[in-house]
Amino acid sequence: MARKLPFKTAVLCGAIALTLAACGGPSSTTSSGDGPINVGLIADLTGATGDVGTPYNKGMLGYIDWRNGSGGIEGRQIEADSNDYAYEVPKSEQLYKKYVADGAIAIQGWGTGDSEALRGKVASDELPFMSGSLAEVLTDPKESPYNFVNVATYSDQMRIALKWIDGDSGGKSEVAVFHSDSPFGTAPVADGKAYIADKGFDLGYEAYAMPAGANNYAGLLSQAGSQGAKYIVIQNVASPAAQIAKDIKAQGLDIKVVCLNWCSNELFSATAGAAAAEGTIMVTSVSPPSVDKPGLADPEKYLKSKGGSLEEEGLSYLQGWYTMHVMAEGMEATIKNGDDLTGPNIRKALETMGAVDTGEVMGSPKFSKDSHRGSTEAGIYEVKNGTMTTLEAGVKP
Repeated sequence: MARKLPFKTAVLCGAIALTLAACGGPSSTTSSGDGPINVGLIADLTGATGDVGTPYNKGMLGYIDWRNGSGGIEGRQIEADSNDYAYEVPKSEQLYKKYVADGAIAIQGWGTGDSEALRGKVASDELPFMSGSLAEVLTDPKESPYNFVNVATYSDQMRIALKWIDGDSGGKSEVAVFHSDSPFGTAPVADGKAYIADKGFDLGYEAYAMPAGANNYAGLLSQAGSQGAKYIVIQNVASPAAQIAKDIKAQGLDIKVVCLNWCSNELFSATAGAAAAEGTIMVTSVSPPSVDKPGLADPEKYLKSKGGSLEEEGLSYLQGWYTMHVMAEGMEATIKNGDDLTGPNIRKALETMGAVDTGEVMGSPKFSKDSHRGSTEAGIYEVKNGTMTTLEAGVKP
């Protein structure tokens, strides 16, 4: 279904330069000249990861609206066709085919399963592809030549989390990994185990799949308790992760929760409640609105102009905003290079243009011909009184 935005972040048909498929605008993108730039957005608004997928998508659309209102990309407007695939891979494939047929020259995707399923087609069609997925396989140009990952991968985040746990525990502890029962969830599990062996950490390590739609996770916590786990690393989105925190609090367990990217946000704290969220460790490459960074100014000003606020939209909105920004900067560099705006030329620009300035919100993503991994760094945050506060910045595995 086409994305329809609430008033606070609405893209108003006919009132602004952005043309969205949700508004019924036709596609008229060309790869050269001064026509609009056609980009396809595959979003999860109603599926298993819709809690964070929705603000992420809103951030992308907000950025496009803001960029078009600021003159676009070298005078050209971005025309975005954004649709919900409800976290179902077959629907993502259908949308991808639609976008290709409509003349899209770049795609913004979402999940790991669909991003991996599409990467062969993306390579064949030579379409630059970014997504909410931070799976490590998407960073290797030999395997995924048109995929780009802007921030630390799930595996790098897992390595950073385990490095922190090793130090926090005094060098000996048991770690349980609670993960989504999906390619997204399992993406960093094996790499985490290999990292422990490589570093010689004295950490036990067991992984547990989280059943979708569970009302509680007492059974998994019992298994983790039998393991003797003192830390639970969660590779899942905010809502189920928050339920884990509430269950730990309700049972009075002495277990520290460590969230990776998609549960490292304000939604986790709001859903879990202040008491259950307190002390949670969060590993993410995206700086939250609670930490003052230069890159907060533009999205904050934009949202205020729409009657909203960055505090209300949160970290996932910022991740969507700046993921779209990186792609747009690649397009701008292509035009400035004097090249037609085609997939291969955008890929070349992204690989050669140097670091992208995100105002310190998402680091400084930088790609090369040999690596489409924008960064290996992430920040480590702790929830205090419901707010993400910085423990360590710019941590590498």
